Amino acid sequence: MLFPALSSQRTCCTQLASSLRSRSGQAGRSCRDGKRASQESRSAIQQLLDLRQTQISQDDVFEIIGAEIEKWQENPRLATVALRSLNRLPHIAGHVLKLMLARRLEANVFHCNAAISACSNGGPWQLALSLLSSMPDMSIVQDETSYNAAMSACSKGRQWQMALSLLSSMPEMRVIRSTVSYNAAISACSKGGQWQLALSLLSTMPDVGVVRDEISCNAAISACSQGGQWQSALRLLSAMPDMRVIPNRISCNAAISACSKGGQWQLALSLLSHMPDMEIVQDEISYNAAMSACEKAGQWQLALSLLSSMPKMQVIPDEVSHNAAISACGKGLQWQFALGLLSSMPDMRLIQNEISYNAAINSCGKGGQWQLALGLLSSMPDMRLIPTEISYSSAITACEKGWQWELALSLLSNMLDMTVICDVTSYSAAISACEKGGQWQLSLSLLSCMPDRRVIPNRISYNAAISACEKGGQWQQSLSCLEAMPEVRLKPDAISLSAAISACEKGVQWEMALRLLRVSMPEMRLVPDRISFSAAISACEKGGQWQQALSHFSCMLGMRICPNIINFNAAISACQKGGQWQMALELFACSFTMDITPSEITLNAVISACEKGGEWELALVLLSSMPTLQLMQDTISYSSAISNCARRGQWQLAFALLRHMPKMRLTPNESSFSAAIHSCAANGLWQLAVGLLRSMPKQQVSMDTISYNAAISAVKQVGPWQIASTLLGEMLDTRFSPSSITSEAAIIAYSRQYQWRQGLHFLRVSWVKPTAPSYQAVIGASLASGLPEMAATLIPELGLLALGIVEAC
Repeated sequence: MLFPALSSQRTCCTQLASSLRSRSGQAGRSCRDGKRASQESRSAIQQLLDLRQTQISQDDVFEIIGAEIEKWQENPRLATVALRSLNRLPHIAGHVLKLMLARRLEANVFHCNAAISACSNGGPWQLALSLLSSMPDMSIVQDETSYNAAMSACSKGRQWQMALSLLSSMPEMRVIRSTVSYNAAISACSKGGQWQLALSLLSTMPDVGVVRDEISCNAAISACSQGGQWQSALRLLSAMPDMRVIPNRISCNAAISACSKGGQWQLALSLLSHMPDMEIVQDEISYNAAMSACEKAGQWQLALSLLSSMPKMQVIPDEVSHNAAISACGKGLQWQFALGLLSSMPDMRLIQNEISYNAAINSCGKGGQWQLALGLLSSMPDMRLIPTEISYSSAITACEKGWQWELALSLLSNMLDMTVICDVTSYSAAISACEKGGQWQLSLSLLSCMPDRRVIPNRISYNAAISACEKGGQWQQSLSCLEAMPEVRLKPDAISLSAAISACEKGVQWEMALRLLRVSMPEMRLVPDRISFSAAISACEKGGQWQQALSHFSCMLGMRICPNIINFNAAISACQKGGQWQMALELFACSFTMDITPSEITLNAVISACEKGGEWELALVLLSSMPTLQLMQDTISYSSAISNCARRGQWQLAFALLRHMPKMRLTPNESSFSAAIHSCAANGLWQLAVGLLRSMPKQQVSMDTISYNAAISAVKQVGPWQIASTLLGEMLDTRFSPSSITSEAAIIAYSRQYQWRQGLHFLRVSWVKPTAPSYQAVIGASLASGLPEMAATLIPELGLLALGIVEAC
């Protein structure tokens, strides 16, 4: 053979080719078998995913994957793939892991970590801890991923204590804590509202050789945001470059949110505007957080400006954006804009949701548009939206602000019929509606039935009920509500006490009002405020305690509480009722030194004080000065001035003031006419007095007992008795109740002109207790008419009258 080596080589090649074909066939079969197994495994997993039931049993899981588990023994990766596929079904993942152990399949750390990670994606944190603690029993060493996944599950479950416990136990288990570990713990603290612990963890990371990253800082900033610590959030944001961490969009958004929650809308807008300078692209979350800041501050114009600028910045507004803008318009009492935004959402392909409608209903309520609020509520089912307790509570509040207490109660009843949970907000709004409607009984009824509905009243509920009793003049009930608050573990606040003090004021219980102010409030560690003092001073004023009123007014000043015009008015009125015109003037002058503009009520009280003190000239000066002070002279001002002039015999001035009132577009009232008639009577001008009385109906002013008494008193001195008789007859015809003044004036008028029979008749049939001047007038008329016997019979009665024995017939 010429080429034996070549022949040998061919033989080898043939054998090699045959061997390769054989191995290729085996590999192909193995690949096909693997693919088939993988496909079968995927089919089983898909069946589990289709179930998506947390209540599925282990037997149910076994029926689906029982045949597949045996194959996992040969290929453990299939088990890992299956468990990772169940990352949002932690209960099913747990069942799969237990089945593997029950079938004596060897589980590894990847299998356990996959099951724990499923819990970290929204599953129960208890299951995550159970799986973690069971790993040593399976002879599986826990690693960093195991702990991190368990901490993440605790974070999502708001179990910050458990997360910190896991972090601290890692060194004992010889598991190295990484950046991810600390980030999970910081995030847990953030969700649990533990901003101090979050910052502490962040600061200790370098000490244990762990590098801080943007996730660490972002979680800490979010923790500050949740805790309302906007200053700490901003400090951390500015310190990130020093940590060699570059702030990103999440960092800025969290800081803007912190400013929003802290009421720092200017800083929120500043951060938003500086994001491009930091080469950070703003997104809808950035704008939504800034708009939320504007909403909380009532800056509705800025909120709308941000919303309109979003498309220009290539940011698409979403439902959250519009909801924030609608709420901002509500806070700014711009219900028209709120409704406009709501109606524009479908045009922008945005879905109007319950939050959108709730914000719009609230906007209408704050704008006094209770009809529109109810219309929006009733239209929600047409939009396939189910009204929530927030929807109903907002509508009830709208009715409360619109003084529609019946509708408020109807809505509350509808909530019960619709099986919508009536919460404390709903009941409190209904109680407030009844309070505004003067329905104190219904307010108390609602408050008492709340526990039966498993609703615990809060301070707002009780305050509304106390206020309802106050407006209804039920001071005892107000105090009962106040005393009941500690029994349900509620501490009364300044509003509670102020309402109770005001109730005592309306009930003329000045001693109780002062006791609440001076004893109860200090015992409850409450500092009296302007409202508390105002109610107490008014109580003293109504009780005629001008010294106490002034004492508490000066106490306000001593506590550096700046009084307002209401406080001044109450103190001046107290001085007016106490006849202390000098003190009233001093308070009036003091209001100017404190830059407090007096009102018409202030001037009227001062004028009335001067009137009672006989200072008619000063009263007229004050009346004439009202236009200079840009105050409207009203009927009360003129009536006080007229009465002042009448008391001092200045009938010409009194008459002139009365005649001048129509020129000032003021309609004289009964007090104005009565004061002028009295002035004429005091000066013997009975014709003018009767003329003024007759002119009252022409001025659309009703004649009353006081005006008739004044006119009859004018006639009794110098006028004809027939006029007195006519006026008295008119009083009886109009069903006015004559007083002792009426009877005395008529009897004197008769007796003065020797009409002793008429005088005696009215003395005998008097509707009130006879007076000594009445007896004296009839006795004098009898003697003048030559009837001493008649006079003799009346003299003993006059003596008995002096002893208080004679009563009205």
